[in-house]
Amino acid sequence: MNDWPEAWSDDNRGGRYGRGSASAQPEGARVMRQVRRGPAAAPPGQSAYGGGVPQQQSYVNGGYDDPYDNGYNTGQVYGTPGGGGPGGPDDPYDPRPRPNWGRRIKWTAITLVTLLIVVSIGTYFWADSKLNRDVDLSKVIDRPEAGAGTNYLIVGSDSREGLSDEEKKKLRTGSAEGKRTDSMMILHTGDNGPTLISLPRDSDVEIPTFVGSESGKTFQGTGRHVKLNAAYAEDGPELLVRTVEFNTGLHIDHYVEIGFAGFANIVDSVGGVEIEIPKGGMKDTKSGANFEAGPQTLNGEQALAFVRTRYALAGSDLDRTKNQQKFLAALANQTATPSTILNPFKLYPTMGAGLDTLVVDKDMSLFDLADMFWAMKGVTGGGEGKSMNMPISGSSGGNLVWDEAKVKTLVSQLKNDEKVTVSGN
Repeated sequence: MNDWPEAWSDDNRGGRYGRGSASAQPEGARVMRQVRRGPAAAPPGQSAYGGGVPQQQSYVNGGYDDPYDNGYNTGQVYGTPGGGGPGGPDDPYDPRPRPNWGRRIKWTAITLVTLLIVVSIGTYFWADSKLNRDVDLSKVIDRPEAGAGTNYLIVGSDSREGLSDEEKKKLRTGSAEGKRTDSMMILHTGDNGPTLISLPRDSDVEIPTFVGSESGKTFQGTGRHVKLNAAYAEDGPELLVRTVEFNTGLHIDHYVEIGFAGFANIVDSVGGVEIEIPKGGMKDTKSGANFEAGPQTLNGEQALAFVRTRYALAGSDLDRTKNQQKFLAALANQTATPSTILNPFKLYPTMGAGLDTLVVDKDMSLFDLADMFWAMKGVTGGGEGKSMNMPISGSSGGNLVWDEAKVKTLVSQLKNDEKVTVSGN
C-alpha cells in the first residue's frame, strides 16, 4: 500500500531515491530545507525504510525549485576543512583573529603625537595673538652696544585700564588719569644664572636727549635730574628705556609691562600666592594692606596691596622693592608647577589673564617671555639666581643717589655675562 499523497510515484521522485549511487564518489551537495539522516542503505530491491513506511520527498536542485533555499547542507561534514559548519572558515561563531598589538600601539602613538603637535601649535598662535606689542624700541636713540646675555626691563604700572569704578575702589587704585610706574626691575639672563635688580622709582636720574614717541620731535637734554618714574610719566616706555640706558650704560633688549588689573588676575587664576609676612605684620591704609605675621596666601586684591605698600615699611621704597622681588619670585615659582602647566583648566586661564594685560616691545616673542619667566623663577626659587637693589650711596633732595663705582662694576659684569659680585642695598 502506498501512503504517499496522490499523484506522487517513483517516476517523479527520481529513479535513484533510496537505492544509493552507483558512483564510487559521494553524491554531490544537495540544497535542502531540512536535513534528515536515515538508516544505512538496504540491500537492492528493498526499501531503506521497510515496507509500508513512507519515504520523504527529496528536494533536489534539479527536481524541485525550492523558494526557501537557505544554503544549508552543502554536502560537507560540519567541522571539516572547507565546510560551512562550526570550525570552518565561514563559521559566524569562529573566534576573531588575534589582534596585532604592535600595529595598534604604533598608530596610537602616531595619533597622540599628531594631536600634541596640533594642540601645541594652536596654543602658540593663540597666546602669541594676545601679546600687546605696543612698545617700539627702534625709537630709542643713542643706544649702548648689546652685551652677552639678555636684559629685560620689567615694569609694574598703575594703569587702571580695564578696571570698573567698583574694581578701582576694591583694589584701592584711585582714579588718577594716565599711568605711572610703581616698580621697575632689570632682569639679566645668561650662563651664570639670572640676576634681578630693582630700580627704586625714587632713584635720581638725568633725562637725556630723546625723540618723542608720538611726535617724533627731538627734545634736547638739559641736564635736569628727576626721579626715575618721572621719565615714564613724561613720555612713556620709550623714554624710560632711554633714561635707564643713559644712566647705566646697559643695553635693554626687551620691555615688559603689566598693570594693576593684570597682576591681580594672574594671582587669582593660580588660586593665590603664599608669602611670608615679616614679624610685626603689615598695615597700610593707603594700599589696603592688613596682614598678620607669618605665612599667608594672598589673593589678587591682597597681593596688589602687598607689593604697593611703602608707608608701613621702615625703609620705604627700598624695602618695598625687596617685597616686590620676593612676591614676583613666589608667583613665578608657584605658577611653574606641574599642577598648573599640565592642567589645561588652570594653564589657559593663567596664560589668558597674564597675556591679555602684558605690554611688550615689538620684537618680543613667546620664547623670550618664557625665558624671562623661568629666569624669574630661578632668582629666589632655590636656583642659582640673585636678587638685589641698585647700589645706593645716599640721597639728594629726596631722591636716592646710585653708587657710581658699584653701578659701573655691576654693569660691566652684566655686559660680559659674568657672575655678579656686587651687592645692593
